[in-house]
Amino acid sequence: MDIKQLKFLIALDETRHFGQAAARCHITQPTLSMRLRSLEEELDLPLVNRGQRFEGFTAPGERVLAWARTVLAAYDGLQAEAAACRGNLVGTLRLGVVPLSSFDPLALMQQLHKEHPSLRFELSALSSEQILEQLASNRLDLGVSYLERLDNERFDSLALGETRMGLLYDQRFFSFGDTPLSWEALIELPLGMLTSGMHFRQSIDHNFHSRGLHPQPLLQTDAVHQLLQAVHGGLCCAVMPLDGGLDALTEHLRLQPIENAQTLARLGLIMRRSAPRSALAEACFALYQKSQTAP
Repeated sequence: MDIKQLKFLIALDETRHFGQAAARCHITQPTLSMRLRSLEEELDLPLVNRGQRFEGFTAPGERVLAWARTVLAAYDGLQAEAAACRGNLVGTLRLGVVPLSSFDPLALMQQLHKEHPSLRFELSALSSEQILEQLASNRLDLGVSYLERLDNERFDSLALGETRMGLLYDQRFFSFGDTPLSWEALIELPLGMLTSGMHFRQSIDHNFHSRGLHPQPLLQTDAVHQLLQAVHGGLCCAVMPLDGGLDALTEHLRLQPIENAQTLARLGLIMRRSAPRSALAEACFALYQKSQTAP
């Protein structure tokens, strides 16, 4: 067994296609199939359901796949740790961010890339539950998520700024003047919202319901880009993070502050506590701490 076999297994899971997995790994399809069969023979387990095409993993294959991801993450972490000991940072920083976060990771990534040009980034939009799960299983290095009910024995965190909310609209279709809007005024508007259960939506619902208001959204979606498209097209307005920079996406979008509008919980930069801990995550954590204490 070697690292390449585990990479082949993960590539097959991500592409769900033998040919595409082989192309991603820069090998031929017969070579991929042969190496995976060798892995099955060594483990004495069938891992892949084969027909004329890929038909998924067996139950043992799914369990081995989870271990393969853990081993590969540890291998990448070892390489990054060795580079860090030499004074360099290499590899890929895997960062998960909750939808509609007011924290813009771009400045942090730009600073890291400036200091460590060989560093690469993988940015994922995930729910708060997915972020904690993937941090715990070492599939993410860092997360930006809500600190509500965070297990401080398992995770380190740095609190980020308070997330204030505003109304995003296209000025070609709506106009609201310069004063902050009330929640009572929003109830009369065509609103687009993320689907129920998402943390940002829960904060919106709380602000409405605590005032005895019950909005009937025109559009609900679990995709932020679809919500932005609907706002840009004039179909609706949407409650969004006030400091997230969304109004800079086009010249027509505006963000109007809403009175007394904050999310229920604060955001934080989160890192797992237990070893093996990513050297990339520790460097990013330290850089953010430094930026917050600098005059």
